[in-house]
Amino acid sequence: MNKEDIEKAVREYISAKSYNRMELKAAMFDMDGVLFDSMKNHAYCWHETMKHFGLDLPEWEAYMHEGRTGAGTINIVSKRQRGYEATEAEIKEIYQYKSDLFNTRPKAVRMPGALETLLKVKESGVVPMVVTGSGQKTLLDRLNRNFPDIFRAELMVTAFDVKYGKPNPEPYLMGMDKYSKFTTSTYAPNNFIVVENAPLGVQAGVAAGVFTIAVNTGPLPDSALLDQGANLLFHSMQDLCDNWQTVYEVMQ
Repeated sequence: MNKEDIEKAVREYISAKSYNRMELKAAMFDMDGVLFDSMKNHAYCWHETMKHFGLDLPEWEAYMHEGRTGAGTINIVSKRQRGYEATEAEIKEIYQYKSDLFNTRPKAVRMPGALETLLKVKESGVVPMVVTGSGQKTLLDRLNRNFPDIFRAELMVTAFDVKYGKPNPEPYLMGMDKYSKFTTSTYAPNNFIVVENAPLGVQAGVAAGVFTIAVNTGPLPDSALLDQGANLLFHSMQDLCDNWQTVYEVMQ
């Protein structure tokens, strides 16, 4: 990625949204597949779970459903292969099996380059935030262990906060609102960026009106993210880290 490509993407965004400039203040990061290398575990568990129940969900396809509710993923597969939605009891049984299997997998490690990116973001004066569909009660502790002194509970959006998951824009709209309340300042979408690895997450960021950076850390083609409206695409968190200073300077 060169500076001209980044400048072009920013110009196109501010022109389309009728802003004068970006004025970047905060960066909202997805968690699975962005901060933690955890999507391979989710993909494996979805595939094995569906196989156990006589259904089929290839591991690569799990990346397409990342950010969707468990019930939503189950029903897409059920309707496709059985012609009808799963019952509430089936959804509960299938999702419980998937959760139990996931808990047997090795703990996901930090995504390479994630900590270095966050440190650069914070050093540049941009506030790092987490917007995730995860609902783990120990989420903040886990983030603090892996990314010490980076995140604050008041600036996190989790599954406990929202009614609608991605691709609905609600999680990112709530993230902007939490930032405003925490800093007691007004905001506009051009004060933020979204960093996402999943097509549904990119959809959510774009729908919220935010400049959305895709990091393709999984097996999907770049087009799966760009076709959902990603403004920029990097091929890893380390790639974003290496280009962060340019991104930041162009967005001032």
